[in-house]
Parts: sequence; structure tokens; C-alpha cells
Amino acid sequence: MMAIFTRLPENIQEVDIVIAGGGTAGCVVASRIADADPKLSILVIESGPDNRNEPTVVNPVLWAANYVPSSPRVFIHKAGKEQQLADRECAVAVGNTLGGSSSVNLMMYMRAQGRDYDSWGATKGWTANDLWPYLKKFETYHGYGKKEHHGYDGPVQVSGGTFRSKEAEDSFISAMKDVGYPEPEDLQDLQSTGVSRIRKYVSPEGQRQDAAHTYLHPRLEDGRHPNLRVLVKSQVVRVTFDGDGRASGVEFRPNPAMQPDLIEGLGTTSVKVRKMVLLSCGTLGTPSILERSGVGDAKILKQARIPEIVDLPGVGHDYQDHNIVLYVYKSNLPLEATTDGVHTGQVDVKSLLASKAKILGWNGIDASSKIRPTPSEVDALGPEFRKAWDKDFKDSPSKPLASIIFATGLLGDRTNIPPGQYVTMGVYTTYPYSRGHMHITGPDMDDPLDFKTGYLSDQHGLDLKMQLWLYKVQRDVASRMAICQGEVSSRNPTFPPESKASGVFESDASPREKIDYSPEDDAIIEDWVRHRMTTCWHGVGTCKMAPREQLGVVDESLSVHGVKGLKIADLSIVPENVCANTMNTALMIGEKAADIIIQELGLGH
Repeated sequence: MMAIFTRLPENIQEVDIVIAGGGTAGCVVASRIADADPKLSILVIESGPDNRNEPTVVNPVLWAANYVPSSPRVFIHKAGKEQQLADRECAVAVGNTLGGSSSVNLMMYMRAQGRDYDSWGATKGWTANDLWPYLKKFETYHGYGKKEHHGYDGPVQVSGGTFRSKEAEDSFISAMKDVGYPEPEDLQDLQSTGVSRIRKYVSPEGQRQDAAHTYLHPRLEDGRHPNLRVLVKSQVVRVTFDGDGRASGVEFRPNPAMQPDLIEGLGTTSVKVRKMVLLSCGTLGTPSILERSGVGDAKILKQARIPEIVDLPGVGHDYQDHNIVLYVYKSNLPLEATTDGVHTGQVDVKSLLASKAKILGWNGIDASSKIRPTPSEVDALGPEFRKAWDKDFKDSPSKPLASIIFATGLLGDRTNIPPGQYVTMGVYTTYPYSRGHMHITGPDMDDPLDFKTGYLSDQHGLDLKMQLWLYKVQRDVASRMAICQGEVSSRNPTFPPESKASGVFESDASPREKIDYSPEDDAIIEDWVRHRMTTCWHGVGTCKMAPREQLGVVDESLSVHGVKGLKIADLSIVPENVCANTMNTALMIGEKAADIIIQELGLGH
């Protein structure tokens, strides 16, 4: 029986549970609840298309094809101009397909630190010790580390994939160790810092492990979950409430970008719920649904002409992201050892698919890190930074300041870049002090959104100082790597010829001397960062789990404050940032949310 629709059958007018958003956490929750009680009627509503067996989804090396303008699998949120970002309008891409961002991301298996979860205010049931079982529940781990730290029978395969660029990986690891960073046995043990060869959300056979293929599609196809249904290419407009403040259903419409013929005739449709609505539309999607539903800051609702259901000032308020800058270097690696050939068309993708080439199972990233500055590096960033470091980092040795990701190939814009082989250092700050917001401006879905990233907007410029330090670290590392053959000038700051920071890669000095930067050089780097900083696709915090008086939106059971029958399960509930690529945390939230709902509904006994 067909379970994925683009138009809801007329006989489905009421269900037990609606899950708005078929992304990472939404797929997990829907699947686990359906397992607990197959008789329960569950409707997942996803704004994007199905992802089943799509080549650009299932083959890791083709990930970038999901970000071309013609791809339906990514939606771009455009922020307003921000002065501190050189008056740029930042674009933030989010997954827009079944599986959400787990279907289009770079598949890096990176866990948060235990102290990250503990920092969530020790919310009942959400400390690191509470969450270990969920972190292990979703994974089948093929890697190193202590057996008790990982799971071995979950739906998501975690492995090294079918291909690694060994020479490049070894070169980066060696250079990072040379600079002073250790290589722990397992960087994903919730405590360690340093540099590591990483695992990916890729099976040993080379298939991407997105939440739709690992959780949802098996249930839709096994014949044992007849009441689990999925509506794709459809957007949830708002949640409806009864007179008692209980969620009574949702209004939705065909996604006009994908079903333009239907939107004119159909308009908005409703479906009622008997038990609950779960919002899982992501950090930039969930707040606007809440606000259009009358749940949000009273001032925002009034300006947008929305009748107020409950005044909840935290909605859309505390947008956080990891702020990344990409630095690109020329490389002497052969064509088959980077992703450049695939991403530029030098290598024929059809031939790769026909031969089931091993490189198809590669994401182009084999190493990453969690790093902290030395005491002298902290002092060099000034007294305000030293004060912040002493307060927030000094006495937490497992709390990294940043991550350097090593990509074997060019990441980012290829405009005016000649064909060739490249490597990229992606550097991001793990706990930025800056905050942004996401709000509606009117009652209609097509009214513009008020989105501000807030990157580099913190009062004392600490986030910019972190990036200054990171630039110098990654450049020091690159200068020690034999595979790096110089900077790509359009992807790196340019220093005047008389600067000691100029011409670093033209020197044959070995071992490398520490590069000397003047205050004028620092100003050049900081200006570069303002012009180049972008999203790391790790947004969190816009509907955070905290008490209402602390601008919280949900409690520890993920129930929205002030209403009944409405929960949230996605990265918007994260109160404080995590030192990791965020898919791991999203999967954990899905597993934890499913457990909460199963217990509340008395299922699975």
C-alpha cells in the first residue's frame, strides 16, 4: 500500500500524531513511535521531496550536487544585511527533503562533549550520563575506542566508508601533531580533545546513512506499519488550538516551489490530531510555525497581525551557529586523491556509478579536530579575551575553543578557480558568543522572514579574535604539509610584500618557523574574516529547552510552555552550543523525544 503522498487522501482527516518536518529527528521519532504501536496513526508532513535512492543522496561524494540552484533538496534562508559582516546578506542552506539535512550534509561523525550536555542547565533527564544510552542506541559503530562508549546494533552505520585519501589524511594529522595537538584514541568519547581520523555516517559499503533511509523507509516498506504515512512537497503553515489551549491539528499547503499547479486550487488544508503535534522543522523552520500559530513574543505577534495564544518571548530568539571560514591551498595530490575531479566534471560521474567506484563512498573529509589555544596564544588575543577564557574555558579542559576540518578538495565557491587539485582548511568556532534571531513579519507563509545571523556581533569582538587565532593555526599547519603547494590567492588574505607574513609558502625553511604577524597583518585577517565568514550549517537554539523566564520555549519533556499537546524535537531546542557537527545531536534528540512520547502515551509495554 502506498505510504508516501504528494496530496493527502480525502479519507485521512484525523490522525493520532502529526509530525511537522520529515528531517533527521522527525524520521527517528516517527519510526520509533510506529514500532511501539503500529496501530497508532502517524502523519509526517515534509516540505521537500522524497529522497529514496536518489543518487546525490545515497552516494556520499555527490553531496555537493544537492546545493546547486536547481536542486529541490536544499532551501536557502537569506539573512538581512549585517554591518559587522561587511554589509553582506548571509545565505544559510537547510535540508529540504525526507531525512532533512542528514540527506545533504557532509556526513561527519562528531559527537558533542559531555560537558556540553551537562551545560544545558542540568535539565532533568538531559545530562551526559542520561544521554549516553541514546547516543549509542542509533549507531552501529565500526571504529576505534572503548567498546562501552559506542553502539553496535543501531540503524545508522558509522564507518570509514569505502575510500580515504591516505596520504592527505596522514599529512594533516602529522602537521597538527607537529604544531602541538595530540591524537587521542577516540575523539568521540565525550571528553578528549586533539586531532583525529574520523568516521562518517556512511556504511562500510559506501552508502550515506541519512535518517530517512535508515529509519523511515524500512518502516514504510516492511508491511508492518500500515498507519505510518508521509506527505511530501507540503508545508505546515500553522498549528491550530482548541478553546482549552490544546493543539487540535495543523494547517498545511502544497509547497508552491514543487506543486505550483496545486497551490492555486487547493489553498490551505487541515488535518486534526487526537493526541499531539510534534514540530520538527529545524532551527530556522520551527520558530515561524509557532509564531504563525500565535505562540511567540507578544510584540512580534502583534506586529505580524497574529492573534496571541500564548506570550512566549524565547521563540526565534537565540539563534546560534558555528561560524566557519574556508582557506584553500593548491595541492600536488593526484586527481584520484581529491574530490575536485568529481565536483568539476573532470571525472565522469556516470562512469563512476556504472562501475560502483569506491570513491562514491567518500565525503572528501577524513580528519577533523577539537582544539584549545595555549596560554600565550590566549594572552595574545587581548585582556577581554583573557577574561572570557578564564571565565568560560580555562577550568574546563575538555571544552575546545574551535575545530579545524581538513577537506581533500576545494570546499566552497569555485568561481575563477582553475581546474586542479586542492585541499581546504575549514575553521569554525565551537561556542560563539554572538546570537541572531528568526521571526515572521506577517501572517502569511509568503511574507518575508526577519532573519539575522548575528555572526561577529558579540559586544567585545571575541568571536573575531577566535577567528584571528584560527587563521594563524591553520596556516601554520598547512605550511608544514608537503602536499600543500601554496595558497589560492582568492581564497586567502593577501599581505603586503614587506610583511613577514607574506610569502610563507615560498620559503624552503624546515622545520617551519613560527610566522610573525604585525598588528597591520591582524587587521587584514580580521577584515578578510568579516567578508568571508559563513554558516557551518549547525544552527541551534531558537526554541531552547529552558524555563520560560530564561527565554525557554520547551520543558524537559519537550512540551511547549503554555499550551498542551504540542512538542518540539529538533536542533532548535538546544540551549547551548555543542562542540561537534550537529547530526549526532539531532539523532540523539530524536531518540530521546521518541522515548519521552512513548512513555507519556503508555506505549510499548
